[in-house]
Amino acid sequence: MDDPVETARQAVADYGTRPQRLLVVLRRIQQVCHHVPRPAQQVVAEAFGLPLAQVEGVIEFYHFLHTRPRGDYEIYFSDCVIDAFQGFEALMQRLCGRLGVGPGQCRADGRVSVDTTACTGLCDQGPALLVNGLPLGRLTPARIDAIAERIEAAVPVAEWPPEWFEVAANFRQPDKVLGSAWQSGAGLRAALRRGAEWLLDELQASGLRGRGGAGFPTALKWKYCRQTPGAHYVVCNADEGEPGTFKDRELLRHHADQLFEGMTLAALVTGARQGFLYLRGEYQWLLPQLEEALRRRRREGLVGRNICALADFHFDIDIVVGAGAYICGEESALLNSIEGVRPHPRNRPPYPVTCGLWGQPTVVNNVESFAAAALVAARGGAWFAEVGTEKSKGTKVLSVSGDCDRPGIYEVPLGITVAEVLDLCGAGDTLGVQVGGPSGTFVHPPEYGRRIAYEDLGTGGSFMVFGTGRDLIDIVHRFARFFAHESCGFCTPCRVGTQLQLRLLEKVRRGWATAGDIQELEQLRAILAASHCGLGHTAANPVQTTLARCPERYRKVLRDLEFSPGFDLDAALEAARQLTGRFGDHLSQE
Repeated sequence: MDDPVETARQAVADYGTRPQRLLVVLRRIQQVCHHVPRPAQQVVAEAFGLPLAQVEGVIEFYHFLHTRPRGDYEIYFSDCVIDAFQGFEALMQRLCGRLGVGPGQCRADGRVSVDTTACTGLCDQGPALLVNGLPLGRLTPARIDAIAERIEAAVPVAEWPPEWFEVAANFRQPDKVLGSAWQSGAGLRAALRRGAEWLLDELQASGLRGRGGAGFPTALKWKYCRQTPGAHYVVCNADEGEPGTFKDRELLRHHADQLFEGMTLAALVTGARQGFLYLRGEYQWLLPQLEEALRRRRREGLVGRNICALADFHFDIDIVVGAGAYICGEESALLNSIEGVRPHPRNRPPYPVTCGLWGQPTVVNNVESFAAAALVAARGGAWFAEVGTEKSKGTKVLSVSGDCDRPGIYEVPLGITVAEVLDLCGAGDTLGVQVGGPSGTFVHPPEYGRRIAYEDLGTGGSFMVFGTGRDLIDIVHRFARFFAHESCGFCTPCRVGTQLQLRLLEKVRRGWATAGDIQELEQLRAILAASHCGLGHTAANPVQTTLARCPERYRKVLRDLEFSPGFDLDAALEAARQLTGRFGDHLSQE
């Protein structure tokens, strides 16, 4: 292992000590030393002028940063429910068996560690894993054996067969955002000719609303930010962590210029001079081509100083790579992450549009929203609003996965029914569809006439199909485990509520639950609704929406008992009895 102090000093020298550089410095140390040892933390703390406890607190928050050593080959299997359908658990056990290492552990010789992560964004070509940050999909037992052989032989990952790391685009149905011809700078030049007010009018006419799921009108968000005095910022949320979502992966790979143009247009409207693209840690492998896209725009005078040869138009974009935390998809947590502090969600209001990055007015939109805004500038708002419904204009890009013949990326007109999407992707007999990921809505066959639209089924893009052979209780249990794991622990309702929900569902899954446990599950909604942010607010959705639609699935596995203990109280107290030497006999003497 390289000297951690020298590694930390070199990382600081390479990246600097601005707050937004803290994560990249820590990631570099993790990459070289396979963890972030205490001496390296001290170097970072001194360089950034932070308390050591704050640096340690940041490290402990993220899934891809560690204070204990990981392997030279650091492997994370994607444990999204879709990867489970595709058999990742058996494959992980096979790899662990071949390598002699337990799940979640680092082998004694430090060669390899094997763990899981929530979702790698490859549900359309799983089961999948990340090895030293690189994606490897379409796993099979034979490929697992070949991976184990290369690790035992200490073959560098760079020398593994390149075809193993190929990621298919899987564009199944492009439309306005994915399928329109794009000319770099077209939207920007149109907006410069007509002015920022014209652009706001076109965005208003387009009906474009935030594509992350919340659906706030884009024109209003940019306008409010413009009207708020301060040093404005533009932030792109590319932290699509909702399990089952992978559309941003391909938007970033194939439409990065369009995205960066959308961010530059937001800067034109608001007067921002600095933008950030926050890239989820699982997509770190996309960083080189994103940086190349930015360099190309700088060469063409479309980002940087004196954009389009204008003396007073300066705007540049920095890319911040996350380190594995679902909560960073929440915009205020994301802003804290950029600022180099633990990414707990903030109190709202105030909202980022008036008090965002470093307390300044900030536009935060996701990848799809900025890409669509660029097209609106180039082609006009009326063109974008040609399709959709009265309240939901334009198209929506969906990540379709699960039990269907053609998983992949579909751009569909808003207002399309669930049944029509199922026809497109070749889904047959289905138990139901999870729209919007675990935090979204479970829809069963009688509801397939419902529409993908803000006024009905809003979604950030995840569309998971469950065949009739799937175990609904197992699916909901996996979602509950995901929320319990990803809770940031900031507030009690979420921290405790997600754990209670998981324990109750564990009883249901094992066939130990009673009718009383189901009542408790229903009542947990009120506790979780008191959470600080959206993660807690939506953590009960999988339970509540499936209980409402498929109660018979729960009743079928209940024990025919009025009460069943959740744990063995005597066994739980035994350790304390042994330590104190008190076995209850003192009670009779008092």
